[in-house]
Amino acid sequence: MQPNRELHDLGQSLWLDNITRDMLDDGTLRHYIDDDAITGLTSNPSIFDAAIGNGQTYDDDIREKTESADSEESLFIELALEDLRRAADLFRPIFEASDQVDGWVSMEISPLLAADTAGSIEAARQIHQQADRANLFVKIPGTPEGLPAIEESIFEGIPINVTLLFSREQYLQAAEAYLRGIERRLDAGRDARVGSVASLFISRWDTAVRDRVPADLQNRLGIAIGESTYRAYRELLSSARWRRLAEAGAQPQRLLWASTGTKDPDASETLYVEALAAPYTINTLPEKTLIAFSEHGVVDRSLNGDDHHARAMLARFADAGIDIDALALQLQREGAQAFIKSWNQLLARIAEKGAALTQAT
Repeated sequence: MQPNRELHDLGQSLWLDNITRDMLDDGTLRHYIDDDAITGLTSNPSIFDAAIGNGQTYDDDIREKTESADSEESLFIELALEDLRRAADLFRPIFEASDQVDGWVSMEISPLLAADTAGSIEAARQIHQQADRANLFVKIPGTPEGLPAIEESIFEGIPINVTLLFSREQYLQAAEAYLRGIERRLDAGRDARVGSVASLFISRWDTAVRDRVPADLQNRLGIAIGESTYRAYRELLSSARWRRLAEAGAQPQRLLWASTGTKDPDASETLYVEALAAPYTINTLPEKTLIAFSEHGVVDRSLNGDDHHARAMLARFADAGIDIDALALQLQREGAQAFIKSWNQLLARIAEKGAALTQAT
């Protein structure tokens, strides 16, 4: 059996961490859905920057919309949502067949709003309304300022992908925001069903400590963080608090493994996919990782919620001088700054292209 199908049968969804207009036009995304068990996708500013910058696929749209757009940001959102609507429509049969568990796409709010709660809430409303697709998540970072925006957005019925989570504790804070939003909906007599995922970033842990730990601890911290968080996730799903919400019609906020492409050239391309095979989760894969796993991935174990190995491994990292809590905060801050850098670069590229194309016309 194809390894992708094995993960699907195990209960893990595979989503693509990429989108381009070329991929939509030439049938590549359709192929991944039909042949590689891809049941959703995620996007971010870096992905769109590469898609818009590498080639001329978006040039006609940029030329046409530049003069009428209020800003480069509004132009980008319009371009991105055109692609994401098409992708959402491709995934719509999966969304319906899975009872809204799968078949989602994701669109990020401006990372400039990471420390702006009110601005994040308003941006989520606008993207949700403008997208006009039931199976589109709005991505809000799980920063301290983002958590109230996540709760309020869930309360308003906006599906949310909580991004930039790096630890068990950060995941639990995001889950609490989701639970409060659903509980408030029930108190207000509203439908309890609002989709959400919580995205835990994996590989950046190992990049951060590569030069600070011995060889036998290389590429093992991200997996230990994932195992520890998975235990907390399964405990939450078995809690009395969650069971009450589930009985009222709520859907679980699924745990999503993000940043699962291997950064170490000496490590297996499929390291994180194989190590984090787990029921009730999602793994969002860069295209290179998807192809590698499809060709030679192995599914020989799955997480079961036992974090004994993770606790022992995290203790070894602590002995090596790694402060997990401090590093989680650092990674979240650095992740937010990296998104801002990508966002500004993307908007500058659109402005440059728009000016050049308009002048040429």
